[in-house]
Amino acid sequence: MNLKAVTVSILMVLNLSALTVGENPKSITISGENGGLVKENGGEWNSSSLKDKVMVMFYVDPDEKDANEHFSKALKEQNYNREKFGSIAVVNLAATWKPNFVIESILEEKQLEFPHTIYVKDRNSVIVNEWAVEDDASNIIIFSKTGKVLFYKSGAMSDEDSTKAMQIIESNL
Repeated sequence: MNLKAVTVSILMVLNLSALTVGENPKSITISGENGGLVKENGGEWNSSSLKDKVMVMFYVDPDEKDANEHFSKALKEQNYNREKFGSIAVVNLAATWKPNFVIESILEEKQLEFPHTIYVKDRNSVIVNEWAVEDDASNIIIFSKTGKVLFYKSGAMSDEDSTKAMQIIESNL
């Protein structure tokens, strides 16, 4: 087998787990030692819950928590109908030097402050490993009502990215 065929084969295998706009991502579960829901004291979270509403997921390294604060505030200002729109914040605890107990305490406070947002602890970078999103970054993923990826951005969103993301949300509500 030549080098080109090997490279194509490797890329195909890697792409099976990568997020692809227009496709439903591989189903994953975060529970037990890997983390889980903040609200249910670590209860299981499954990506199959990303349906029936347009969902925006913030998958964030705690050290990058402010990278997309402007987009988060803009979403909040829209005051979307919670029967059609949902938000989820998954914190990549493995991506920071900060102690987990400190971040988990902050997440519990955030969950009380924003009860409509689903907060999830990812202690072992499960989403990085399963969906091939960027590690040590702020990732924004928008899902359709059927769970398909409509938008993915890693890093700080530009004004253009934010406008595009809002348009995608509104056209899919």
